[in-house]
Amino acid sequence: MHKFLLFASLLYLISSCTMPARQGAIPDNTARYLPAFDLEGHRGARGLMPENTIPAMIRALDLGVTTLEMDTHITKDRRVVLSHDPYINHEHDLQPDGSEIPAADKHKYVLYQMDYATIKSFDAGSKFYDKFPQQEKLPAYKPLLSDLIDSVQTYLQQNELPQVYYNIETKSKPSGDGKLHPAPDEFVDLLMEVIEAKGIAEWVIIQSFDVRTLQVLHRRYPHIKTSLLVENVKGLNKNLEALGFLPDIYSPYYRLVTPKLIKDCHEKGMKVVPWTINELQEMKRLKEMGVDGLISDYPNLYREL
Repeated sequence: MHKFLLFASLLYLISSCTMPARQGAIPDNTARYLPAFDLEGHRGARGLMPENTIPAMIRALDLGVTTLEMDTHITKDRRVVLSHDPYINHEHDLQPDGSEIPAADKHKYVLYQMDYATIKSFDAGSKFYDKFPQQEKLPAYKPLLSDLIDSVQTYLQQNELPQVYYNIETKSKPSGDGKLHPAPDEFVDLLMEVIEAKGIAEWVIIQSFDVRTLQVLHRRYPHIKTSLLVENVKGLNKNLEALGFLPDIYSPYYRLVTPKLIKDCHEKGMKVVPWTINELQEMKRLKEMGVDGLISDYPNLYREL
């Protein structure tokens, strides 16, 4: 009995002295789980900062998001770059010399046909973007996913912030194979090379409208969380049938969300995280309805939920 009490006391002392690696970090044994209620910054914080840039992600971290949402493409030199569009967008990007991109050239600069060094030379943050007039303007560039991860992880550590998730979209569709992006297998392999090299796989969700990339992930990287993006009106069952497996998250356009959809997804073990909600009252309505998270261009509104 005395030996048992001594052993128990030692265990208590050891456990009481064991602290997380960083204050505020999610304990390792819960890392495989998703946030209880997920607050995602769409393209970082698109309503406040230039989209899919490092400054946008840092602003989202300061606003307390649990997940950074972002888009990825592949460059000519097979690097993973953050961008929603498959080309340099003339609406909010400037040429390397600071001049406007003519409307006639709006699809000229295709990322998949450009080396990253050239892509980085374009200014993705200084031009006024009338769709998001609150955006802070500053010189910025389209970052590599690897550089974005390094910047985020360093910022979290330096500021003793809790670990966040990365919700990474593969921007692809069948008609773009070989023109705007590689085929699904290559796209996914290049993306996973970065994720695994950076050691963040447990904090990653891969989302897509393209079921093919999610199918590759499910087959070759089953440990990675997946999210099916939906904007059609085919319904839950047909969309899941097309996918061929149950993802971790069903992510529909927010106007498609109904109490029945939430109930049906929850019964199948999936979370429901709709996109993109930019009005506070709509956020509150969806949260009361029972969704498991929100994706917004304005993560500053989350403080008012």
